[in-house]
Amino acid sequence: MAVNILTQTTCYHCGNDCDKDHYVLDGKDFCCTGCKGVYKVLSNSGLCNYYSYNEHPGATRTHVEKRFEYLDDPSIIADLVDFTDENITILTLYIPYIHCSSCIWLLEQLNRFNPAIYYSRIDFLKKQVNLRFNNREISLRQVVELLVDIGYEPLINLQDVIKKQQTGTGDNLVKKIAVAGFCFGNVMLLSFPEYLGLSEYEQTFRHFFGWLNVLFSLPVVFYSGREYFQSAYTNLRNKILNIDFPLALGIAVLFLRTLIEVLTHAGAGFADTLCGLVFFLLVGKFVQRKTYYHISFERDYRSFFPVAVQIVENGIEKPLPLSALKVGQRIRIRSNEIIPADAILLNGEARIDFSFVTGESAPVTKVWGEVVYAGGRQMGEAIELEVIKPVSQSYLTQLWNNEAFSRSQENRMQTFNQKVSKYFSIVLLVIALGSLVFWLPVDVYRAFSAFTAVLIVACPCALALSTPFTMSAALSIFDRNFFYLKNTAVVEQLDRINTIVLDKTGTITIGGENGVSNNAQLSSYDEQLIYSICSNSAHPLSVQICDYLKGAEKLRVSNYREIAGKGITAWVDGHNVQIGSQSFLTGGVDIAKSTEVHLMINGRYAGYFSFVNKYREGLEDIARLAADYKIYLLSGDQDRERKNLLPYFKGEGYMLFNQSPQQKLDFIKALQLAGKKVMMIGDGLNDSGALKQSDLGIAITDNVNNFSPGSDAILDGRSLRFLPAFLKFSKDSITIIHISFFISLCYNLLGLSYAVSGRLSPLIAAILMPLSTATIISFTSIATHLAAKKRKLS
Repeated sequence: MAVNILTQTTCYHCGNDCDKDHYVLDGKDFCCTGCKGVYKVLSNSGLCNYYSYNEHPGATRTHVEKRFEYLDDPSIIADLVDFTDENITILTLYIPYIHCSSCIWLLEQLNRFNPAIYYSRIDFLKKQVNLRFNNREISLRQVVELLVDIGYEPLINLQDVIKKQQTGTGDNLVKKIAVAGFCFGNVMLLSFPEYLGLSEYEQTFRHFFGWLNVLFSLPVVFYSGREYFQSAYTNLRNKILNIDFPLALGIAVLFLRTLIEVLTHAGAGFADTLCGLVFFLLVGKFVQRKTYYHISFERDYRSFFPVAVQIVENGIEKPLPLSALKVGQRIRIRSNEIIPADAILLNGEARIDFSFVTGESAPVTKVWGEVVYAGGRQMGEAIELEVIKPVSQSYLTQLWNNEAFSRSQENRMQTFNQKVSKYFSIVLLVIALGSLVFWLPVDVYRAFSAFTAVLIVACPCALALSTPFTMSAALSIFDRNFFYLKNTAVVEQLDRINTIVLDKTGTITIGGENGVSNNAQLSSYDEQLIYSICSNSAHPLSVQICDYLKGAEKLRVSNYREIAGKGITAWVDGHNVQIGSQSFLTGGVDIAKSTEVHLMINGRYAGYFSFVNKYREGLEDIARLAADYKIYLLSGDQDRERKNLLPYFKGEGYMLFNQSPQQKLDFIKALQLAGKKVMMIGDGLNDSGALKQSDLGIAITDNVNNFSPGSDAILDGRSLRFLPAFLKFSKDSITIIHISFFISLCYNLLGLSYAVSGRLSPLIAAILMPLSTATIISFTSIATHLAAKKRKLS
């Protein structure tokens, strides 16, 4: 039942503000029928504990429509499920709405809604639910509709069918860490008697413990540390000296020297140092791989396309897998759906939003017989089209598959580790060989002892750890500020760029929300009239006017008529109301340079609303970066806002409009040929080529779970204002790495003073290695967080 109230309330389900007309059930307020419906489902199933874990845990369900007929198609089911037989089906679904403990609790209670669902488990980081159900009693479509009913609509797109989702590297890193950690702990335990000193009659235990240490070292070297040998060998074959070479050399020398000392009863060996080294290196690698599993940095157009499309045959509508769509078939596209193939408009009023493909924000009107290209989103009523090109040959697909757009640019910038490791390896070998040559004429045993000791002590464990731990700490700071980097190397890329290129629509403007300027003299009753007529239209400008007049009371509307591209006429509460273009209302010519909606009430001209793009907060701060960076605007949009944007850029030469995707890519390439390190920030498919070509591509989005083109990083639109701070913080992080490298060098020099003399004891090695590691980890963590605090990013 809808009620009118005077005080503002929030929705019991999603927490959004309720309008004057809202819904009440069981004494609780709901903003829409969707939220009320979800509550009703939960209440009927005795699952209202959902609300006890978090306040307002649900997502708003205002615009949800069920259209999952395509999930009855066996060919689509076969592509989506993980496993199926005559009784059981197992599948994994991606649900972007999972965000709190209430979500986990509810989604793991699905069997209480329907006992045919045997099992449901949540992977919170990946926002996925794994389901096992009896396919004789409940269909896949019914399972998905159940999820929709309780407010958790899964996101099913063409990429799910292609099965090209992000997967792990498959190198069992966690198992390797576990093995190395287990062996490290045991070796340390067995080494304590050696540290504390053994009496004469306990020498038998020394040999026994020594052999046990050798046994514990075997899995550490040949399983956990194998990757370092493989990497060093591969790079040597390619004549590259990376940091894995001295690490592999150190591991090999540690193991061989331990084996020889234990075999010849010459000493206890360095098994403790060996196991500790491999364990900490692997932990560093694990930290370096930190990433965001629920965010895809490699999305392509298939994430944008639906799995199936509705076709019309003999007047009957039915779903068809997108892969089976053929030229000549008639498809029906409803409001807010994507057009999946190039087609001709046959029926309906088409208002197509191509902003994602071209960057142009204003919806385009298409008339009967016109070609509509794939990738556009229909904003009005349902339309029917005839396919003229297969999906694989559409403009959108060809754009994405352009060779220049898909070119891989791995390792576009050398990291600090890559630069240093080359020289470090050479210096290390020179010192080790120098020690060998120096002592060889005097004492052969001491010469080889000094040679191996140098390789052990100078093994760049601390150097290998300083970068991942600093970058990991930096990544967590960026993460807290809604800036998600693909990997730790991106921080170094961020430090080196000197040119910033910004897209306009959706990047520096707020997507879907334009600034409305009221140039009309309206009484509160007039506002009710305008609000009532606009609330019946799905046109974006009508929606924005409704948002502007939010709170006005809705009146009765009759004789409603909407003319595409012109305006609306209707009788509202007994008054004739017209809104639309100036030519539609007055019969004159449209001369306005900005977007305007004019108003007429009972034949009286009442003024107009004008619309200008609203720029994101902090654009002024980005403009101030012009002292240190070249800043360009690169837009596919028309130049209507050139004057408005001029204050943010150095001059008109820094603003380029009407740029095609290929022109954007070529512009980035030209800057790079001029020696610039370019960071491109964009949001649409039309930016994908430029993002790929740039030295650092950042996709900006208002929802990280929505589609965004492939990139090195994803920036939440709310955090664009922090861009200057992000750039400064990345430089701070590199400085911290340099300082930590200096600290690790000091430890190496201290160890080398023992090593070159050939008198390095296992105890000194066992102390130096973890001490240097602990120092580096502590320093990088504390310094990074202090730097973040200085940049006001904590």
